[in-house]
Amino acid sequence: MPQFDTEFFTPLLFWSAVSFAILLFLLKRYAFPAITEILDARERTITENLAKAERARQEAEQLLAEYQTKLKAAQQEATAMIDQARKQALQVGEDNQRRVKEETDRMLATSREEMARERLRMGKELKDQTVELVMAASERILRRSLTDADHTRLIKEAIEQLT
Repeated sequence: MPQFDTEFFTPLLFWSAVSFAILLFLLKRYAFPAITEILDARERTITENLAKAERARQEAEQLLAEYQTKLKAAQQEATAMIDQARKQALQVGEDNQRRVKEETDRMLATSREEMARERLRMGKELKDQTVELVMAASERILRRSLTDADHTRLIKEAIEQLT
């Protein structure tokens, strides 16, 4: 193998080292700065994107906290409104019951008054009929007509006996 021959190996090793040094110099001078710049830019972009993502996450958490706060406030407001509606419904029910009771009491009082008036009227009619019956019976018994003075006296006596 010729590449391992000492005549060829020493110059080959020398030229390989020189070629490598030249390649390293060219890479270091021209390629590495561009590659480093590209990598630095990529690192900055990634860092910025991570920072943006972190800010977005924090904003999302803040918005979530605000949303939850607003949701709790809305729930409390809804609960308060429901409680108020219940209280109003109870108040309306109580008012209706009170009005019905008042109306019932008023109707009962009116009925009682009417019944009392009707009793008085019936009592008066009963007395009048009794007087007429007494007078008719008296006329038959006495077989004569009574005078106005007799009528008055008999009426008074009949009323006194009834009461």
